[in-house]
Amino acid sequence: MRFAVIAGSQGFRWLEKLQGRADRIGPVATPFGSSAPVYSFVENGIEILLLSRHGERGYEVSAPFVNYRANIWALKELGAERIIAWSGPGAIDRSISVGEIVVPDDVVDETRRRPGTFYEGLGIGFIRQNPVFCPEIAAGLRQAVIRKQGYCRERDVYVCTEGPRLETVAEIRKMALYGGTLVGMTVCPEVFLARELEICYCPVCYVSNYAEGTVDRPYVVGELFEGMLTAEERARVDEAVALLPEIILEAFAGLPKARSCPCGRSMERYRRRGDIGDDWHTWISKSV
Repeated sequence: MRFAVIAGSQGFRWLEKLQGRADRIGPVATPFGSSAPVYSFVENGIEILLLSRHGERGYEVSAPFVNYRANIWALKELGAERIIAWSGPGAIDRSISVGEIVVPDDVVDETRRRPGTFYEGLGIGFIRQNPVFCPEIAAGLRQAVIRKQGYCRERDVYVCTEGPRLETVAEIRKMALYGGTLVGMTVCPEVFLARELEICYCPVCYVSNYAEGTVDRPYVVGELFEGMLTAEERARVDEAVALLPEIILEAFAGLPKARSCPCGRSMERYRRRGDIGDDWHTWISKSV
């Protein structure tokens, strides 16, 4: 079984550390265009695919313009059955600290223009979304976070916005009203696309800042997030980002070899009905 990592805005730094140890597979051609470049490496006997969502050398592609369908297709094509994705959301809930590492429990999709399904024009894809994240990976990640951080929150709700702009104060108030505790730009539609191809998926997040209006911060021209992050908070964020590879690798190492979660059988109803066969490539051939 191959594991996969979709690395976030600092993902290129992991690639830099893996120089000489990782094989560059490169972009994968898919019916939805080329994926981001994929790398392969082995850690403690585990083969891992690594895809840096926003670019190989820096933040080259912002969240709304990532080719999510191509990326998920590529990882499936290369044999991935489990994906851990990292994201750097802001904190809506003031009790969450900047630099804290969290494993969300649920998601609210506020994106607007991103293709969110492989099954356009087809009568399949009505898939239950509870639990939305793989419970096996989530449990493994939480255990790894506790070992590194000493604790791990539960029941956080990630609100995924379109971007690339940050949210307004009124928008954050709205998100808080319906239970959002984190706000970011990258979990959707990744999680839904992975479920459509029966891949386990769970994010692990480092909290990159307080969301607009959560704390009072003056506007500072020319700084990251225009002054929403203090120097001390930035240092904590850097420490958290440095821990993510260790947490992810530890979580993968602790997972059972065989999957017992529902993620790998999400399309079973359509198999039993005769709508799809065993070759997942044919599931979406009519829509591409």
